[in-house]
Amino acid sequence: MPQTLQERILLVEDDPAFGTMLNEALDAKGYRVQRVSRAEDGLARLRTERFDLILTDVKLPGMSGLESIPHLKQMAPESDIIVMTAFSTKEMAVEAVRQGAYDFFSKPFSLSELEIVVRRCMEKRQLQKKLAQLRSNLLSSGPAGCIVGESTAIRMVKERIERIAPLETTVLILGESGTGKELVSDTVHALSPRAGNPFIRVNCAAIPENLFENELFGHEKGAFTGAAQSQAGKFELADKGTILLDEIGDMPLSIQPKLLRVVEQKQVERLGGRKPVSLDVRIIAATNQHLEELMREKRFREDLYYRLNVAVIQLPALRKRKEDIPLLARHFLNRIRTQLALDVEGFTPGAEAALQAYDWPGNVRQLANVLEGLAISAAPGRIEERHVHRALRGTGEPASAQDLPQDEWSPHRCLASLPHGPINLKDSIATVERNLIINALQRTRGNQKEAAALLALNPKNLWAKMQKHDILSTEIEAPLL
Repeated sequence: MPQTLQERILLVEDDPAFGTMLNEALDAKGYRVQRVSRAEDGLARLRTERFDLILTDVKLPGMSGLESIPHLKQMAPESDIIVMTAFSTKEMAVEAVRQGAYDFFSKPFSLSELEIVVRRCMEKRQLQKKLAQLRSNLLSSGPAGCIVGESTAIRMVKERIERIAPLETTVLILGESGTGKELVSDTVHALSPRAGNPFIRVNCAAIPENLFENELFGHEKGAFTGAAQSQAGKFELADKGTILLDEIGDMPLSIQPKLLRVVEQKQVERLGGRKPVSLDVRIIAATNQHLEELMREKRFREDLYYRLNVAVIQLPALRKRKEDIPLLARHFLNRIRTQLALDVEGFTPGAEAALQAYDWPGNVRQLANVLEGLAISAAPGRIEERHVHRALRGTGEPASAQDLPQDEWSPHRCLASLPHGPINLKDSIATVERNLIINALQRTRGNQKEAAALLALNPKNLWAKMQKHDILSTEIEAPLL
């Protein structure tokens, strides 16, 4: 049963028998074919019709197929051209491709060979259309864009992503915490030819050092006590796709030589394995640390740095693009309204000015978190300047007791959880610490990296404290009352 396709092919062939055979073969595959016998007739068709592919013979009455290529490209720059001839030479093939042909065939050729090349050409065109649409979304301004912002700084980031994404090169994303490194890595993958394949994320700051190698490279059955079966690591899971090594600056020095080998050779060796596993994977690394300083301190290998530092995307801090704050604020508010079903009308001019005046040390992530609280506080109605000032208190600005919200972060709330009567200071501090950790995890919906940032902790330290306090997932799922 032939497939129904929308792709249109213009066939320029003066041999009636050969032209009919090609026409029928392509029709059977579902392509819509229009056949003419002269290059001049083909150019006339292109004045009024659009074709995805032009199949042309070289030896034609009047203008030859080779001579017609520049005219065809001028009339239909988005159409691909495949040249066919019974009098081929290497020089002719090179000249056809130089003029702009997609491919070159010597007669006689098998129909199956032609069908494969035509199909690949059409698949390439579909991918190009998809990438063009994604690029259009990326470069569009406002909340509809993948990356929100109209400032010069953020437009430069978008243009940089557009140039780098289609390439196979390693990418290094740099920027302060909360600037959107994960969003940028998502966009790079989405705009790449690997978009339909796996995208595996690894948070290097959250993996205990003794588990790092197994997490990245996997293990064979019996490699260590408890290894009852073989298990693929993150790199193998990312085969044919992309792997994000987030917080690469926190990767233990002992693992870095093994990662360097993977970057250079595109192979991994499982724990307990005897032969390497070949990979086809694109690597994106991201960090908020200064890798050059880590190298000077002998905490990051120079050779690994130079392997990763190929295509760099530097993200600006939010304080460096304050003109984007109102746009970001409206974007986040629209999302929060939908997610939480809140009746919030928007911002007063004073509220927007107050948001724009603040430096946002936690960058875009902090802005999103603050806006969620603002939306809850202001509903129903509009977010006013007083709401913003109240939400931003505790960042160095003095506040009166009545202005401080008595929520789960309040010291009063923490003290209320302590037992009455004699207080054991050590146990009481542990209780307060445990409650604050649970609340941070609830606020970030279990995201340990974001919770660690709220608590000013290293993610590894947060993980250790969660084990110490025996914090259960059920305590994180429902907020404390």
